[in-house]
Amino acid sequence: MKKSISGIRGIFGKDLLLNDVLEFCNNFSKLIETGKCVIGNDTRPSGDMIRETASAAIMQNGIDILNLGMAPTPVVFREARRIGAGIVVTSSHNPIEWNGLKFIKDGRGIVEEELKTVTTHQEIQKAKIGKEEKIESDYVNDAAALIGEMKKSSKVVVDIGGGAAKNIVPTLLKKLGCTVNTINDDVSTSSRGPDPTADSLDTLLSATKNAEIGFAFDLDGDRLVVVNNGKKQTPDVTLGLGVAKALELGYKKFVLSIDSSVSVEKFIKNNGGTVQRSKVGEANVIELMQSSGAQAGGEGSSGGFILPEFNYCRDGILTSGFIASMLGDKSFNDILSFMESYQQIRNKVSVESNLHDDVIENLIGTMKERYSEISTLDGIKAVIDEDTWTLIRKSNTEDIIRVSTESNDIQKAQQVQKDTEQLVRQCYEKIR
Repeated sequence: MKKSISGIRGIFGKDLLLNDVLEFCNNFSKLIETGKCVIGNDTRPSGDMIRETASAAIMQNGIDILNLGMAPTPVVFREARRIGAGIVVTSSHNPIEWNGLKFIKDGRGIVEEELKTVTTHQEIQKAKIGKEEKIESDYVNDAAALIGEMKKSSKVVVDIGGGAAKNIVPTLLKKLGCTVNTINDDVSTSSRGPDPTADSLDTLLSATKNAEIGFAFDLDGDRLVVVNNGKKQTPDVTLGLGVAKALELGYKKFVLSIDSSVSVEKFIKNNGGTVQRSKVGEANVIELMQSSGAQAGGEGSSGGFILPEFNYCRDGILTSGFIASMLGDKSFNDILSFMESYQQIRNKVSVESNLHDDVIENLIGTMKERYSEISTLDGIKAVIDEDTWTLIRKSNTEDIIRVSTESNDIQKAQQVQKDTEQLVRQCYEKIR
């Protein structure tokens, strides 16, 4: 079982049991100040069972449950912002046999101190039993009002991936003026797996031959991958296109994770915006957004565009509407070409977790000798030139160190990536 501010996650029936759900939700009740909590779940087989158990744990503490039923993560976050607290029953992009709980307070994911409350037993005085009410979200109307009118009607294919975005995304895109075709929309099965960033999306590629764009979602609807011109785009392109629309709407202050594409940062600065960099991770991006008053941004590696005005989470649904609304703009292909011109290589080197810190610490000096600009905000990032960088980061969940490189010259990127991976291996061999 994994316990973090991103959520509680485990293989249901093995290391995540209904007793665990009861305990964590009982503890979360301590953080609920409004007497109400919204709840929704994605389409994993265990989703309904866990949602009902979580609801019972909350209601036994006198808190009313507002039940969205099957609902994407961004929709639950949107309602939790209005209500004050929320729970999403999801394990995000983890394999289908996993499930989990994502806790929301004041419209944002919980922070470290709040996680301690959730994972520590709480004795709560029970004065009454809360009530349950089924509700519907006004997410579609809210998103459509923010996005505005489309420049032209467009043909769009949506790969639901068997996920909770099934009813929301097509409705939003049709409301914006799109002609929508859906595939993989049987919510009883995740036909291509839960994570579109890891799938080849061959079915969507084929289906978009007669459409202008394709959108692929994960099971809980916060991740989005774009297919355009017969090509699966990188998650950084999703972020970049969301940013382009945000700039069009007048947003100027952005936060990007340290591993997000330099193309996105350049595009922002070329269009009069400013950029701050955060540690990798949705929670880290949002924390810096809140403290700095940033208006938009996100995390390229997960295709995660974030617009704090609307939602304090990755919002693939809103982003799909943003991108669709740009399709009639003559500059769309120019923006896409610019984002595509940069390519990232991501790989990992096997290193025992107990040696991660030693390897990183020992590599700092070596990297400083090789490169003139080094950042240790999150691991070690070396800026080779204005178009090329490499990043070494430890994994918090696996016995690996992650190595990423980006450049607008693929051969240069490949060589830098090879050299950096070799440095990590040499350092590991030296200290083990």
